[in-house]
Amino acid sequence: MGVTYKSTRNSNETVTASQAILKGLADNGGLFVPDAIPALDVPFEKLAGMSYQEVAYEVMSRMLTDFTEEELKYCIDSAYDKKFDTPEIAPLVKKNHAYYLELFHGSTIAFKDMALSILPYLLVTSAKKNEVKNEIVILTATSGDTGKAALAGFADVPGTRIIVFYPKNGVSPIQEKQMVTQKGDNTSVIGIIGNFDDAQTGVKNMFRDPELAKQMDAKGFQFSSANSINIGRLVPQMVYYVYAYARLIANGEIKAGDVINVVVPTGNFGNILAAYYAKQMGLPIAKFICASNENKVLYDFFETGVYDRNREFILTTSPSMDILISSNLERLIYQITGEDTSKNVSLMQALNTEGRYEITEDMRKQLAEFYGNYATEAETDATIKGVYETDSYIMDTHTAVAAAVYGKYVAATKDTTPTVIASTASPYKFTRSVMEAIDSKYASQSDFELVDELAVLSGVKIPQAIEDIRSAPIRHNTVCDKSEMEQTVRAILGL
Repeated sequence: MGVTYKSTRNSNETVTASQAILKGLADNGGLFVPDAIPALDVPFEKLAGMSYQEVAYEVMSRMLTDFTEEELKYCIDSAYDKKFDTPEIAPLVKKNHAYYLELFHGSTIAFKDMALSILPYLLVTSAKKNEVKNEIVILTATSGDTGKAALAGFADVPGTRIIVFYPKNGVSPIQEKQMVTQKGDNTSVIGIIGNFDDAQTGVKNMFRDPELAKQMDAKGFQFSSANSINIGRLVPQMVYYVYAYARLIANGEIKAGDVINVVVPTGNFGNILAAYYAKQMGLPIAKFICASNENKVLYDFFETGVYDRNREFILTTSPSMDILISSNLERLIYQITGEDTSKNVSLMQALNTEGRYEITEDMRKQLAEFYGNYATEAETDATIKGVYETDSYIMDTHTAVAAAVYGKYVAATKDTTPTVIASTASPYKFTRSVMEAIDSKYASQSDFELVDELAVLSGVKIPQAIEDIRSAPIRHNTVCDKSEMEQTVRAILGL
């Protein structure tokens, strides 16, 4: 019997992997979770000799059991190809007493490429398997990186359209330029007057609107999601933790079976949840170190057991983590309730109506593997500057949040377990913040002057993604209020 997926808010709603990928979100707003996570029954020594694509097949074939070997290998080989600027796909770099897993070698220079380069193939394959005749409309909210990676993945993919909402003043200049210059006849990009949580809420509301679904179906459309709420995003993210472990063995840094820690800069909780699922598959991870920026709702949750989004929303230099409603946390909450849908529903309703919920002492005990902390803006800057000066390694602002929190963790625990830090974006994506952290003299230079300076300092070639947007014309300039998101979608689809 293969792995089936059920909703965190209704255990009677069960679907296959391909159906879960197609739907994105369950009917009642719940998230799809696997009914069981199968063991990764391949010896680690064998994984250590595998390419990224081979490791991906071993992990994904166990989770996506209604895909044939041929279908899955086609998706994997189509995704992890020359779009990445290194054959390793996700190199592991040892610096500053830790291992940086560089997840930004894809076409949009952020970790979202790791999953969003395969999602279009998984989705189109799923549509064929389930004899879907409608055009699939990918509807997504982004805090900066998902948007561009999804746009790049879905641009001109037959049978799909993609609509991306982003907070107009809540992403970096490079992130915005990457999105608004996106080519592809099936792409739409809209800035909203509001923050990421507003965009995410607006998208979820459209997914849950039965009247809208009916009108779309009549016109030959149906929604799906490219956000990390889609299981087709989470499963590919499990792969790179397994691959990192295999590389540590191959490089002689650890022996098969040794434990490691992982540090993940965390916003929507998808990337760290993928590591947690990889552990349940059998990956020996001791601690999940959850790193937040000054929007430290997750740090407070791990400290107190109270999730409370009633607070000021702070715009930081790590905008992909400027999030107060971490959607994927619901999957973890559901698990620690003992998969009690009614308990999970009441907590999520409390979040919706009062903006907060509190978990029980028994649930808190199940979170012992997690350590939460946060880095201030000053600590983030100091980390970028410090690692550059000691190791000649330049990291982006999100990776710096993770590195700063890892420093706090080691200081507090004296734990010397080998540790993998998820490096989630290229420093070129946040050039201004990175260069000003290294030296305030750069403040007067333009964004693209800073790109050239960064190339000199880092010795890393300017990524194609950045060269592409230097002179690219702006193709998307729609801006709407957060209250007008549905009207905007209706206009795009001609409803």
